[in-house]
Amino acid sequence: MNRWPAEWIQPDWPVPAGVRACVTTRQGGTSLPPFDGFNLGTHVHDSPSAVADNRDLLQHSIGATPAWLEQIHSSVVIKADPAQCPTADASWSDVPGMACTVLTADCLPALFCDRRGTRVAAAHAGWRGLAGGVLEATLEALALPPEQLLVWLGPAIGPAAFEVGPEVREAFVATHPAAASAFVASASPGRYLADLYELARVRLNACGVTAVYGGGFCTFRDSRFYSYRRDAVTGRFASLVWLEPAPR
Repeated sequence: MNRWPAEWIQPDWPVPAGVRACVTTRQGGTSLPPFDGFNLGTHVHDSPSAVADNRDLLQHSIGATPAWLEQIHSSVVIKADPAQCPTADASWSDVPGMACTVLTADCLPALFCDRRGTRVAAAHAGWRGLAGGVLEATLEALALPPEQLLVWLGPAIGPAAFEVGPEVREAFVATHPAAASAFVASASPGRYLADLYELARVRLNACGVTAVYGGGFCTFRDSRFYSYRRDAVTGRFASLVWLEPAPR
């Protein structure tokens, strides 16, 4: 039985018993406009006390301890440690009760677990992180055969709203020609609409990971989520995955 608010998203993927995951939305919390209401980002100039209250509520709701990161659009992956806030864009854990956590507001959150329920990971993957190999680095950190892994792609800006320049297309197609399928010409001359979900699938499939779920959200068009491209000054929502602690 979930203890978190009904408005939060529960990923639909066939995880083994003992693996838990959720995505918060902007409903609830104590943050005031323009961060209303459940902002979890400390770097967006929201009230520190409001963010602290929201983070406390998150931890209480999931019954696990979020391991926060200082995200910089890198491919750095660390082992989750809630006692620190390291500079990285992905974390992994094999410790029950420790939630790998990423914050987004248009970038792609990717959650990982293995079929035996022994390891989990979360990655923050905007286009720079995707092109820079953050998903591949997360797979390497998990150190498991690709056929043993499941991945869920959480809420990100959708392909009808994410307009990019030709340099973004080239950054992907130069190393993965199949990524060309993720770009279509936009109404603006020389620019493209990019599908972050497809770009992630192309790269995961190239690594041998075929059990990829999720997608279909659009943070830009869905008011449940924060969106930097839509609002500029806005909060951040969290995507988390963890191994459930054994009952006491």
